[in-house]
This record gives sequence, structure tokens and C-alpha cells, in this order.
Amino acid sequence: MKNRFPRKRVFITGAGSGFGKALALHFAREGWKVATADINAEAVEKTAEEIRTLGGEPLVIACDVTKLKDVEKAGRVVEKAWGGVDIAVNNAGVAAGGKMEKITSEQWETIMSINVKGVINGCRVFIPILEKQGKGHLVNMASSAGLACLPEMSSYNLTKAAVISLSETLRTELRTKNIRVTVIAPTFFKTNLMDSFQCTDERQRKMAQSFFAKSRTTSEDVVRATVRAIRKNRLYVVPQLEGRFVWLTKRLFPETFYNTVGFFYKKGIADLFLGV
Repeated sequence: MKNRFPRKRVFITGAGSGFGKALALHFAREGWKVATADINAEAVEKTAEEIRTLGGEPLVIACDVTKLKDVEKAGRVVEKAWGGVDIAVNNAGVAAGGKMEKITSEQWETIMSINVKGVINGCRVFIPILEKQGKGHLVNMASSAGLACLPEMSSYNLTKAAVISLSETLRTELRTKNIRVTVIAPTFFKTNLMDSFQCTDERQRKMAQSFFAKSRTTSEDVVRATVRAIRKNRLYVVPQLEGRFVWLTKRLFPETFYNTVGFFYKKGIADLFLGV
């Protein structure tokens, strides 16, 4: 990537913790200038301190991705400080679970605003910056939940499917402008998503906690897969083997896939496996 991006400038939302922080620290180790954006000012400042320790150059930006004016301000700050950005990562997001009819309007509004509107705002602001430069790379955080939708996750599935759809559209739309697009779609991995997890009953929280606890994939694993995809100009990052298997099965045999998922759901197999 050194040849493509000699100025080594990256912007990352949700950089105060989890995958966003791990990605920021990876770029810091490589000597990049790292713009860390997060709604939690204290957390993102701690990330910046670690970036300095690693020899990177941080730029701290307090930013609520659901507010277009905040993201626009972040874009102006990056342009003023560095003259632009090479890689823009829309990572900020929240997780949720619950049966469709029990999810409140407020919960729908929250997850749609952060997971969908936040990515839209990031794309709207940073695509023009990349266009002016004549090149760049846009990275959006989605989930395998957007590739193969499982029960009691309707709000999360919908938002992540939207991010994948947007990324696929931009992949071709921005090709003529020399802007590349990558979308990340991991399954469960060790991160802090449970801190902001929303659900309609405690059973879903326990299930999600069990999935996260059983996962052997770390944020650093997903970071390595993401950086490799950026370097090789790949559209999809599906880091885990189980995620790739589920996605392939659903694509090849969609009716059979959902009939099977429905059977296991009806029998409560996942509940037994997770001890819920």
C-alpha cells in the first residue's frame, strides 16, 4: 500500500474501542497518520495516546456519525490538517436482537441512525474528498448478518444488509474515479459490541454473549483480513470460515438454507448449544 498511498493518511470512525481501535493501532505501527473519530471523546483520546506511543501521528475528532454536521466537520479537520485522506473507514455501529414485533420504534430509530445513516454520512462527506484527490479507498463495516439473515436479529440484519448493498453499489459507481470500495462482514468476534447491545428480552442478550464468548476470532484477526483486502482490492472481507460457509450455502441453496435454519430454530437447537 506504500506505493498507492505514499502520504499514509487514514480516517476511522468508532476508533475508541474494538475493531476501530485495533485498526487504528495497526496503521500507527505502520507509521500512518491516523484520524480517530468517536462519540466517546475520552475513549478516542486513549486510542490517540497509544498511537503516539507506537510512533503514529493521531488526529483526535469527537464525532457523532448520526449527525451530518459532525461528519462534515471531521472531513474539514482532516483536509485542513493533512490535505486529504487516503483510506476512509466507516466503522461505528451497534448490535441488537429481538423479535420483529417487539422491537420498539425508538430501538429501530437508534440502530438505523447509527448503522445506516452513519455510514451514509461518512460516504457523503469523504467520497468528494477522495474524488478531488483522484484516488482513495472506502471501507464500510457490515456483518455476516447482512449476508445470511438469522432469526431474532431483524433490525441488525436489515442495517448490515443495507451497508453491503450500498458498498456493492459504490464499488462500481466509483470505479471510474479510481476509488476502491471494501465491505467487512465478520461473524461474532471478540469486540465490545455488547456494551451497547439492545434487545427485547434477556434471552437474546444471553445468546449474543454466548456467541461472543465462544468465538476465537479477535479484532486483530479481522484487522489483518481487512488490510489484506485493501491491499488486494477485494470487495468482500468475510474473515471466518463459518461465515464463508454460511454465505456460500445460502447463495447456492437459498430455500434449503432457510428451511434448515427454520427447523433448527423451531427445535431450539441454538438455545441448547449455547446453554440459554
